[in-house]
Amino acid sequence: MENIIIVVVLLAVLGLAAWYVVRAKKSGQKCIGCPHARECAKKCACGTDGK
Repeated sequence: MENIIIVVVLLAVLGLAAWYVVRAKKSGQKCIGCPHARECAKKCACGTDGK
């Protein structure tokens, strides 16, 4: 029974993380983990080599 609960919790966490990533990408965020993700592509080029 404990194994089923652990699996359900892990699936819920992974599902919510995937939902967050998909929602962020649809809203146009370039770098999801960046606190300035909406402006980041314009200002600091997060996720690139900075050039």
